[in-house]
Amino acid sequence: MVLQKLLSFGKQLLRVKVVDCSEDSRLSRCLNTFDLVALGVGSTLGAGVYVLAGAVARQNAGPAIVLSFLIAALASVLAGLCYAEFGARVPKTGSAYLYSYVTVGELWAFITGWNLILSYIIGTSSVARAWSATFDELTGKHIEHFYRQYMSMNAPGVLAEYPDMFAVAIILGLTGLLAFGVKESAMVNKIFTCINVLVLLFMVVSGLVKGTLKNWQLNPEDILYRSNSSGFNTSEPEVSEESLGMGGFMPFGFSGVLSGAATCFYAFVGFDCIATTGEEVKNPQRAIPIGIVSSLLICFVAYFGVSAALTMMMPYYMLDKNSPLPVAFKYVGWEGATYAVAIGSLCALSTSLLGSMFPLPRIIYAMARDGLLFSFLARVSERKTPIVSTVSAGVMSAIMAFLFDLKDLVDLMSIGTLLAYTLVAACVLVLRYQPEHPTPVYHMANTHEELELSESSSATSMGILPGIEERFSFKTLLFPDNTEPSSLSGSAVNVCASMLGFLILVFSVLAVQGGAASWSVAILSVIAMVCLILTFIIWRQPQSKNKLSFKVPLLPFIPVVSMFVNVYLMMQLDRGTWIRFALWLSIGLVIYFGYGIRHSSEGALVRSSPDIELDPCKSNCAHNGDTVSHEKEAFLSTRRENGVDEDGEL
Repeated sequence: MVLQKLLSFGKQLLRVKVVDCSEDSRLSRCLNTFDLVALGVGSTLGAGVYVLAGAVARQNAGPAIVLSFLIAALASVLAGLCYAEFGARVPKTGSAYLYSYVTVGELWAFITGWNLILSYIIGTSSVARAWSATFDELTGKHIEHFYRQYMSMNAPGVLAEYPDMFAVAIILGLTGLLAFGVKESAMVNKIFTCINVLVLLFMVVSGLVKGTLKNWQLNPEDILYRSNSSGFNTSEPEVSEESLGMGGFMPFGFSGVLSGAATCFYAFVGFDCIATTGEEVKNPQRAIPIGIVSSLLICFVAYFGVSAALTMMMPYYMLDKNSPLPVAFKYVGWEGATYAVAIGSLCALSTSLLGSMFPLPRIIYAMARDGLLFSFLARVSERKTPIVSTVSAGVMSAIMAFLFDLKDLVDLMSIGTLLAYTLVAACVLVLRYQPEHPTPVYHMANTHEELELSESSSATSMGILPGIEERFSFKTLLFPDNTEPSSLSGSAVNVCASMLGFLILVFSVLAVQGGAASWSVAILSVIAMVCLILTFIIWRQPQSKNKLSFKVPLLPFIPVVSMFVNVYLMMQLDRGTWIRFALWLSIGLVIYFGYGIRHSSEGALVRSSPDIELDPCKSNCAHNGDTVSHEKEAFLSTRRENGVDEDGEL
């Protein structure tokens, strides 16, 4: 009896969502590929250039911040490829939350969605504080002086030095704009994005004109024992040996570059907002992959160029942590350009702020619609906007901006986003090697050719090989007889992927904590060999031959490398960040086990059909039979009706 209850409870945690492709979207499909690229670039370019570049270059990486951005970009591209494949498979609103729900089950989906909420809240809060700091720089820091004098908070390491009421006002104002209408916000986003790109081009050209490579080759001894050696019209402040590091291009070593990459990863957060627009794109299977990859490439070029120009114009140890660009222009004597850069940076931060707030209510709305969050959050206004979730998101973001410092917010957002990206990569790894119709989990949006191919191949296999089952052996594990995925090969991939995830976690913890000790190197070598063997076993399994508009290349290596990079970057973050993240996750689990698990729409569907839950064969037949055929037929008829528009639009 106890074992039966435990099994039933485990099934509740791992129940999956069936995507109904015949369900009409309540949103208008009006976006094309260019719109998605503009949305991705506008959401991403912002605080990474105008705020973090100064803080990371001064404290973590020095001029080698360009390498930090490169590593962070590679991690984001790997995750972006995984998002692109899911965007081609499941053109629905929900992003990584939905992708996890249809693949690995409800509990992991809730954790993913809860982490996305954390990431978007912190993205909104940190950009709002950056907007406030940049504006305060223009006014002579009168706002900061007022807050420090009358509203100081004495809780170092926990809270910010002072509450930022101006950032709170910015968030609440933008919340009202989003609640009023999305079309108006989209138009403002395009205007600010154009201004942002022009300012970034100005920054790169200015760095080449006024900068010097000598700032990438600084000698700490010359700086400590010779005053005002730079020759510019601004005297150097007193510096310490700790702030200078070892000097040169990489003053804080490669460990500083990796630590900076974990923080710079925040600069590339934003492309996943493209995945939340799946129900608003004319041709999502084609537009979403192109939009994600293109926006990441454009953003990396911009980050690399601006960070290089910034460190060439001004020595890394003198950079301002809150508003580095205006201070850098003052340093080289271009004070007139300070206001142009400040206005451009405010436009970029406004765009980034809008991009952070836009997908947040939709994630909350999707989870509330599925019953995992409180149902009142799924209410929609007369203007067809998720009004309650929008207001709730604005209030939570305002509280975070009011209490916490920018650096703490960025690190906390990085850990939540990295975990979500890791789960998406694992889902792609598992999904590609599963049989065609084992469970309702894989009945998702496919192309017309894919459906015809899968139905014909399934019928042929069932007619030729009735009642034949594979048996496990090392020979079939390494040299499978089937060219199509089977239940055995799918189970083998599931087990290997689970073991890989655990070993990657252990490897990352030992690599960060153990250092170069002999015992640590020995254990890391063994773990690396086991991971290679597991990856080889997965590689030997037959992949699904479904035709999609985009598939992650070089499977299983890209998802595995993406998982490793994401987990390793998470381990680079400090203990305080993990404690805050654990508190946030604990709050989420209390909500899920106290409310979500009992009000889940998928759980209600199972309870309304107990015979399906008791008999897995009936479950497969039911979903492979009339119900799925009805969904496929409706989806195909929808594509036939919209075929001309989708093929004609970019």
